[in-house]
Amino acid sequence: MPRPEQSLRRRLLTRLWMPLLGVLLVGGFLSFALALHFGNVVHDRWLLDSAQALATQLRSGAAGPKLTLPLSAVEMFEWDSVDRIYENVVSADGERLFGNVEFPNVPIVLPLDRPFYFDEVVAGVPVRLVAITIKGPAPESKVVTIQVAETIKKRQALVREIILMLLPLQVAILMAAGAFIWFAVTSSLATLDETASRLRRYKPDGLVPVRDDHDIPSEVKPLISAINQLIEKLAEARGAQQRFVANAAHQLRTPLAALQVQTERALRETNPQRHGEALGDIARAVSRMRHLTQQLLTLSRSDPSSQGILQMTTVDLAQLARAELERWADPAIARNVDLGYEGPDTGVLVSGEQQLLGELLGNLVDNAIRYGESGGRITVGVTADPVTLFVEDDGPGIPPAERERVFEPFYRPRHSTSGGCGLGLTIAREIAARHGAQLTIADPPHGRGTRIEVVFAAAPAPLKVPPQAVVHADAAPIVT
Repeated sequence: MPRPEQSLRRRLLTRLWMPLLGVLLVGGFLSFALALHFGNVVHDRWLLDSAQALATQLRSGAAGPKLTLPLSAVEMFEWDSVDRIYENVVSADGERLFGNVEFPNVPIVLPLDRPFYFDEVVAGVPVRLVAITIKGPAPESKVVTIQVAETIKKRQALVREIILMLLPLQVAILMAAGAFIWFAVTSSLATLDETASRLRRYKPDGLVPVRDDHDIPSEVKPLISAINQLIEKLAEARGAQQRFVANAAHQLRTPLAALQVQTERALRETNPQRHGEALGDIARAVSRMRHLTQQLLTLSRSDPSSQGILQMTTVDLAQLARAELERWADPAIARNVDLGYEGPDTGVLVSGEQQLLGELLGNLVDNAIRYGESGGRITVGVTADPVTLFVEDDGPGIPPAERERVFEPFYRPRHSTSGGCGLGLTIAREIAARHGAQLTIADPPHGRGTRIEVVFAAAPAPLKVPPQAVVHADAAPIVT
């Protein structure tokens, strides 16, 4: 089941409207309760005033306090166009002094001159009732309890009136607030819509940064900045790719052109000796093109974008270095180079892909053989603390000013007579970076030549390094 579309506008409106609705409901309930409370206070105050009015009519008699009202006064007291009024005045002895209906007993012991309000049923109808106990008019009089009750029709009408007034008001407030929120959210997100529209119109040909206007909200500027940084990285990557493709095409064009010329020459030659020379030139051109193609494929495989295809395992650098030297023994013999190894036999462990690490070391050794002097000396070494792989030669060296440039694809030092394609150190640095290692160029301890070191971050397991051995073979392969 597809997930619903995630809308920032819908999310903002929901998160604003829901709390607002809750606030308005709570506010409406509190307003209703407050209005009802004060309405009840007014009606309760009227009940107390009525009870106190009856108290002023008490008179002292020989048998105790008395309360006698003319009929007109009683009618005036009991008159109400909506509710019924009930009253009851009794002495402390339980004698009824005045009243028009039987009242229930007061549920508590009334303190003197302290009114008590409660709800009851009188004459079969629900009423609101006040009871108060006062002392008679004479100093020796006993206490008298006065009760006045009123039916609750006006109170119920008040509740309905409050609800009918508050409900439309709350709905109107909610609609107005919702409209304001919708307008505020929509107008605020309009800048995002404008930015999205500009991005939709964006043409990737130029890869220029997106324009950062001053009216863009500060919350959106980090997004625009991140997009611009991505565009800059894409522009750099595309530029590097274009340069690489152009250089690769140029490098491939030369051996292909030579291969075509020598092939045509071999086809034309009838002299066996010259025909053999042409075939030799063809073989050399094919070999150079094969070497260049292999280097290009290795460089592509060592690119960070191919991270997912690496098969990282625990690799013993010492064993890898000794095995790799055997592969380069013949080229070293061809140039009369003393190729040797310095370091432990086993036990220097790193996490990496063995084939790529072999390519790294092979490129370093190949560079040392190609650019070093005939009859020179090359040492491949491994150390355990820190884990370091180095290749050292006694050739002409690399000037400090060119030590960064030699890592550029297809760059070769000036006055170089080697047939290399200028990708060896580029590939070596890419592979080192893929393994979290740092490749640097330094001067060897004896002061002449070049020392290239690859320092790895850490070993994957505790190392047990045997005593170091130094093995050199003068123009002979290493035997393990």
